Amino acid sequence: MLQINNLHANVGDKPILKGLTLSLNAGEIHAIMGPNGAGKSTLGYVLSGRPGYEVTEGSVTFNGQDLLALEPHERAAAGLFLGFQYPVEIPGVSNVQFLREALNAQRKYRGEAPLTGGEFLKVAREQAGALGMDMDMLKRPVNVGFSGGEKKRNEMVQMGIIDPALAILDETDSGLDIDALRTVGDGINRIMRKPDKAVLLITHYQRLLDYVKPDFVHVLDGGRITRTGGAELALELERDGYKELAA
Repeated sequence: MLQINNLHANVGDKPILKGLTLSLNAGEIHAIMGPNGAGKSTLGYVLSGRPGYEVTEGSVTFNGQDLLALEPHERAAAGLFLGFQYPVEIPGVSNVQFLREALNAQRKYRGEAPLTGGEFLKVAREQAGALGMDMDMLKRPVNVGFSGGEKKRNEMVQMGIIDPALAILDETDSGLDIDALRTVGDGINRIMRKPDKAVLLITHYQRLLDYVKPDFVHVLDGGRITRTGGAELALELERDGYKELAA
């Protein structure tokens, strides 16, 4: 599904990714772990097409397409979803309005008919209910006044409504208490653990992986993958840190 080959990327004049190579197949969940400044968030931003992140070498293909040749909205329409470490607030724009416009814009790009208001609300109620979110919260401005856990739960509702093929989740566990962590983990499994989908899960800590079992765990350090293993690698990292294991 996703093939990253020798990816180099700069932020300004500073090289961040320095030859990263990684493959994700449909049906797989991969966890990316590593120390601060290793390039984990940069990887997510580069894949999603965020301005200011310049690819200087390498290639990325997504379901056979040259991902780097697509604009950000085209990447989203092709099935890529980025979950933010710190979801932004959008005052004056309701969740319902935002999500309906986003979903129908993607459907239009793919040549699909837009959902009517009633059809969309049915989907929204199903996804909100599955994550224990009151529909009244979806009527509020996007993330405004939400707690950290509510923002992450709201993002899972967004992911369920958009229904992407590939989810890149940047420290989704950041700021979550135990109950919220379990809820978000269950949401990832319900929405994305399917044979035609894949997840790239960026995290500092092993705790989310108790709920979302990865097929592979990768250590990202110095802008490249330095080690790959199974779920047990995350336990080693939690116990011993990165200095002994990343080399």
